[in-house]
Amino acid sequence: MKPTALHIIYTASEMVLSKKPYESWKRIQAEYPGYKASLGPWSIEEIEEFMQFEYPKINPSASLQLQGFMRSSDSIHVVSFSRDA
Repeated sequence: MKPTALHIIYTASEMVLSKKPYESWKRIQAEYPGYKASLGPWSIEEIEEFMQFEYPKINPSASLQLQGFMRSSDSIHVVSFSRDA
């Protein structure tokens, strides 16, 4: 089984993780209103490392959010951030 590659998608209002394969960032831009930027495709490990480095106070943790997302059948996950962080 091929490892899952993920994209991080930044919009004007949220940060989204996507399991969907994209040919280019232009396809992502066309799909997401308010598109700002995207990263990937990256491995789950690369995404987790990036999130832990860039958002050390993320809550729930990057690890927990990724684990839940990968177990789900959902193709996207809106990243949650604690308002207390």
